Amino acid sequence: MLYPELFKSMEAVRWNMATDIPWDDYDASKLTDDQAYTIKMNAITEWSALPATEMFLRDNRDDSDFSAFMSVWFFEEQKHSLVLMEYLRRFRPELVPTEEELHKVRFEFDPAPALETLMLHFCGEIRLNHWYRRAADWHSEPVIKAIYRTVSQDEARHAGAYLRYMKRALIHQGKEISEQARLAFSKIGVLMASARRSSHALHPTNLHVNKEMFPRDTIQSRLPSPEWLEHWLDNQICFDNEWEGKVSSRILHNLSLLLDTSFQTAQDLNRYRKQLVRTLAPV
Repeated sequence: MLYPELFKSMEAVRWNMATDIPWDDYDASKLTDDQAYTIKMNAITEWSALPATEMFLRDNRDDSDFSAFMSVWFFEEQKHSLVLMEYLRRFRPELVPTEEELHKVRFEFDPAPALETLMLHFCGEIRLNHWYRRAADWHSEPVIKAIYRTVSQDEARHAGAYLRYMKRALIHQGKEISEQARLAFSKIGVLMASARRSSHALHPTNLHVNKEMFPRDTIQSRLPSPEWLEHWLDNQICFDNEWEGKVSSRILHNLSLLLDTSFQTAQDLNRYRKQLVRTLAPV
C-alpha cells in the first residue's frame, strides 16, 4: 500500500494555518479590489475538491489504498479553500463566499474510467502548481503572496502522489491493467500537453463532467463569475505560452520516465498512443 507512506511524508511537511501564514505582514495598500475578487473565485474553485472526492471514492470502490489516500488529498485541498476564505474574512469580509456559492460547485460527476481520471488530475495538479506560482508573482500584498506559494507546493506534492499511483498501475496490477493504464495515460497526456491549441484552460475544474447538466456542468460555469478564469489567466497573472510550455514540459517529462519512452512534444506522445491502439486492437 502507498497510503501509509504518503500520509507520513505529507504529514511531515504539513503547514499550520495559524502559525505558518504571516498574517501580521498584511499591507492593505498592496491589494486591489480586482485582486481580492480573484481570491474569492479561487476559494470557491478549491471547494470543488468535495465533489471530486465523491467521484474518486465512487469510481475507485475496488481500490482501498487509493481511496484512503483521498482522506489526505481532500483534507489538504479543502484547507486551500479555507485559508483563502480566512484571508478574506480577515481583510475583505464582504468577499467571503457564502455557503450557497460554495454549495453550487457540489454536483455529481458522470462516471469515468478511473485511470483516465487519475491522469487528468495528475496533470491538473501540475497546472495548478504553475498557476499559483504565477498568482504569487502577480500579487503584491505579502500575505496572499505567501499563501499562494504555500498552496502551490501542496499541489506539486499531490501531483507526485498521483504519479506514485500511476506507477503502481503499470507495475503491480497485471499486464492487462498495465496496458490499459499506458493507453489512458497517453490519451489524457496528449490532451493536457496540448493546451496551447485549446480555446479554454485545460484543468479538471474547466471540463464538462455531467451530460444532463450541460452546459453548466463545469466547476467554473457554476461560479458567481463564470468568465473570471480566462480573464485571470490571460490578463492578470499572464499565464502565457511560455508558462503553458512549462506545464507541457513537466507532463511530458514525467510521462517519459513513467512510460520509459522519450516524449519531446505532444505529437511524440500521440504517436506513442496511436501505436498502443494498433497493438491492443483485437486481431
